[in-house]
Amino acid sequence: MNTPPPLATPPAATARRTTAFSLAALMLMLVLAALDQTILSTALPSMGRDLPGTVPPAWAFSAYLLAATVVIALYGRLADMYGQKPVLLVSVGLFLVGSLACATSQTMLQLVLARALQGAGGGGLMTLTMLTVAAMLPLQERGRYQALLGGVYGVATMFGPLMGGWLTEHLSWRWAFGLNVPLAVVAFAVLVATLPRLQAATAPQGHHRSGQPSAPIDIAGALLLAGALSSTLLLTQAERLQLPTWLSTGLLASVAALSAAGFVLWQRYTVHPLVPLTLFVTPAYTAAATIGLVTGVALYAAVVFTPAYLQTALHLAPTAAAWHLLPLMARLTAAAMVSGRLLRARMPAKRLGGAASLLVWAGFALLALAMEFTPTQPLVLSACLLPLGVGMGLLFPIITMVSQRAAPAAWMGIATAVPVMLRSLGGAVGVALLAMLLSHWLHAAMAQPHANPSAAGAHALQMVWVCAAGTALLGILACRWLPATPMALPTNTVPPEPGNPHPAGTAGLVGPR
Repeated sequence: MNTPPPLATPPAATARRTTAFSLAALMLMLVLAALDQTILSTALPSMGRDLPGTVPPAWAFSAYLLAATVVIALYGRLADMYGQKPVLLVSVGLFLVGSLACATSQTMLQLVLARALQGAGGGGLMTLTMLTVAAMLPLQERGRYQALLGGVYGVATMFGPLMGGWLTEHLSWRWAFGLNVPLAVVAFAVLVATLPRLQAATAPQGHHRSGQPSAPIDIAGALLLAGALSSTLLLTQAERLQLPTWLSTGLLASVAALSAAGFVLWQRYTVHPLVPLTLFVTPAYTAAATIGLVTGVALYAAVVFTPAYLQTALHLAPTAAAWHLLPLMARLTAAAMVSGRLLRARMPAKRLGGAASLLVWAGFALLALAMEFTPTQPLVLSACLLPLGVGMGLLFPIITMVSQRAAPAAWMGIATAVPVMLRSLGGAVGVALLAMLLSHWLHAAMAQPHANPSAAGAHALQMVWVCAAGTALLGILACRWLPATPMALPTNTVPPEPGNPHPAGTAGLVGPR
């Protein structure tokens, strides 16, 4: 009697399993990139003691964020031209090599340079994960997974200080980088094996016969953008970074202004711009980019100033202070998933974004009131973080989906990258400016006769929350230009071609712009 041959695995089941492995690897790399933005905030003192050199330890923190912010737009443009997979693998490789270099650094200068290399990879991960998910999945499924990515990113960013403090206390600060290496190797191998070669979004007529893009990379635009972002970030952190005397504030301000003006003019008149300014002609895209900037300020302000106040003013341990961020973390993740479902259920982005932005404003307003009436009650502060977490979680998927749907298919990469870049820039520059204002108000309060340090700290932080609430009003205003109709599938959607899960015609934005 012949034994029947074993049943073959259905192709659909194999495809689902392969996609699941790819998504898991993408989320793992996003977690590592987000953690490394904040994981050193509690480890810098130990690093300064262990490593010789005259370079300030704070440069190691800023080098990552600076490099990551500068390369985001460049990665988006490269993905448009060469496809997501090769560019993503380059980004993972740079992050992996940079992490290994950080873990083995012997001087502070080596660590700062290694952190810049790590940031050059990490900046691409933040954009390319969302862009790859958009290319892998059908339009109706993107919201769910992009919401999950937004929640994972926010939670990982906020767990960074807690994990950095625990590793420094029980093992060594080098483990903050060393743990990245095996995890990044696993993710790299999984992506090589399971991620399909997604087709670049650039139109076919923009390619040579060899298949390589004919449009050149805008190197001049990238350099001008790097100059503007670098000098702006250095300007806001000049005092903390202990910059050389020749690098004066006036010089940095001049370089920032000239680089920014030169970048805008160059993008306006060059044939192949790095950031096509015509993207911002669409009101919905401009609104999404603006909301991205606001969420960057809101997220980092909550993460940086709340634990600092709980530790310095209320004398909580670092671990206890981090746990008081739990309402923010939990609500952010849950709300991001809910937002994806609501968008798939055809709720207009304008209505959902308006409610979410109002919650962000309410969270900061409640924090300001708490500083006035209950400044010594950490549980009250945690409760005030609830609407803030819900609002930011609801906004994360809206930003990604609206920016991708409002852009032509050929610009999908850069259209996704710009709001991410603005979120990172909002976090870096916005928090630096708020920190400067906090220091100013604190010194002014302490200069008063019979000043109380605790009351002075509460008042200074109250003013920070007031400023953050003012920034949230900009997000409420921007929601006015989000799509007022459901982001349904376009009527000209066609089935995807083999190897190209991003069908033609799906980049358009349904409804008035």
